[in-house]
Amino acid sequence: MNFPYPLPPLDLSAPFDRHRAAVRPEWVDGNGHMNVGYYLVAFDHATDTISEQLGIDWRYVERGLGRVFALEAHLTFERELLAGDALRITTQILGQDEKRAQLFHAMYHGRDGFLAATNEVMLLHVGFATRRAAPWAAETRERLAAMAAAHRTLPRPAQAGRAIALRRPR
Repeated sequence: MNFPYPLPPLDLSAPFDRHRAAVRPEWVDGNGHMNVGYYLVAFDHATDTISEQLGIDWRYVERGLGRVFALEAHLTFERELLAGDALRITTQILGQDEKRAQLFHAMYHGRDGFLAATNEVMLLHVGFATRRAAPWAAETRERLAAMAAAHRTLPRPAQAGRAIALRRPR
């Protein structure tokens, strides 16, 4: 398939470092910091940013080429963020196969640089008409493989692959 719209030049920086945002006032809760639910919203916007690189953004859906669903997502929280704080979110591709991509987002305070939160998400490519798992388009598969190869030089984040559990008493 030749894409029916132009794709951006492929960014092989490791990690992918293009998403910028700010904590919106409506994202702040009664404790005066960014509410837990809006971290996932901010990370979802970062997924949109890398999706454009891969050719699977909303134009892909609008043209009936396919869809991308999240199968699973994990969040970790490191430090609080306040209204107006600048955000910088990086993305590392931890793995990919013919139908899935495992992404790891790291959210940093845009000015002070501290790690605020992380998000690991498993994406699944779905056929537009069937709404069933389907292989990536050739262009996406090639872009995903090239980015994943560049990201293999990065260390695996400590938060990746974590499960939530209470420690058992001894």
